[in-house]
Amino acid sequence: MQPPDKKDENSFSRQVGEKAQRKLKALHNDKRSVWFGIGMFGMVGWSVAVPTLLGAALGMGMDKKYPESFSWTLSFLILGLFAGCLIAWHWITKEHNEMNQDKDE
Repeated sequence: MQPPDKKDENSFSRQVGEKAQRKLKALHNDKRSVWFGIGMFGMVGWSVAVPTLLGAALGMGMDKKYPESFSWTLSFLILGLFAGCLIAWHWITKEHNEMNQDKDE
């Protein structure tokens, strides 16, 4: 068996030190609790549901006022769903970037 290289020892020590720092930071970080996760889950759900329902309501009004061969309700429902997904994607990306920024510090 060969003796380990000094470079390998330094790399391993650095990795262990980084993991220890992350664990200590996680212990002291009260902001990221189970309630934070549940709140984020709810925020993503509402950010998709509200625009979808608003789109459906707008489409139903358009169907009554301006009847066409296509369904305004379905069109605005899909548009609202797409907008809600974009909003949810924005929230998730923002939180992901904040979490990664915390790891880098």
